[in-house]
Amino acid sequence: MTVSREFLAGLPKAELHVHHVGSASPRIVAELAARHPESPVPPDAAALAEYFKFDDFAKFIEIYLTVVDLIKTPEDVRLLTYEVAREMAGQNLRYAELTVTPYTTVTRGIAAEAFCEAIEDARVAAEKELGITLRWIFDIAGEAGLPAAEETLRIATKLRPEGLVGFGLGGPEIGVPRPQFQPHFEAAIAAGLHSVPHAGETTGPETIWDAVRLLKAERIGHGTSAVQDPALVDYLGEHRIPLEVSPTSNIATRAVASYDVHPLRAMVEAGLVVTINSDDPPMFGTDLTNEYAVAAQLLELDEAGVADLARTAVKVSFAEDSVKNAVLAEIDEYVAQV
Repeated sequence: MTVSREFLAGLPKAELHVHHVGSASPRIVAELAARHPESPVPPDAAALAEYFKFDDFAKFIEIYLTVVDLIKTPEDVRLLTYEVAREMAGQNLRYAELTVTPYTTVTRGIAAEAFCEAIEDARVAAEKELGITLRWIFDIAGEAGLPAAEETLRIATKLRPEGLVGFGLGGPEIGVPRPQFQPHFEAAIAAGLHSVPHAGETTGPETIWDAVRLLKAERIGHGTSAVQDPALVDYLGEHRIPLEVSPTSNIATRAVASYDVHPLRAMVEAGLVVTINSDDPPMFGTDLTNEYAVAAQLLELDEAGVADLARTAVKVSFAEDSVKNAVLAEIDEYVAQV
């Protein structure tokens, strides 16, 4: 079966696992680097393709943080957020939950209040001008430990921007045990936020067990190793806990050796709920449209199957019912016209 790139590009889509800074395209990064010439990041979009090369997850994090260092003012935050939304809208994304890591920016000198105001200003403008609805998941920078957890929780619960819907945990998994963050997730959940930690990307199933048992995860970021544990597969299936799968990211960070051995097909055949996502798309040389093409190939889907993947992302999102219904209706209309 083959699904045309034209069909995938035009399909209305939602994305649930995509990082704020990690979505900055070479165009956006080059503009930010030109504003801050003291940075090692090249202010040239063509040179960034070489700069973004890495051999493992640790090197990826190192490069990622140099891009974070470019975000020095509220104006930079606003530019980044709006331009990311512009590029998402260009792929026919109608809804996205952006994973935002306020700690890494706030500790670099931007007041938390100004940070929240900047992303909210961009969110409102993007919805009005670009036709894309954005929501935020504030995630703990795992490599920064408990100080990051405490500050992220404070910003999420005390400042709580209007678009905030979830509380997450990102960064490296190795050496960052999930149980230490249980109190922070309990507090966030009590405040009405959804729990969406990363787990089981570069570690085994036990990290996912910690996420569901201790952090009360409603969705799992990545969950790549889930199929290694039949009991975990049964649990995730019984409780309908979706996995946010990003195939190209998994290959790029060496979490998975190749597409041929990617567990996406095993997840679907086991009856798990999966959504397709791009994670940090420019850094991995991909975008959401391409990830749908990868998924269509791995799962041997036709156009109807791909449309069902798009519907699943909408249905398991934290969007309001009115937004879900509008996007689902767009998908149905699009498929009917093709």
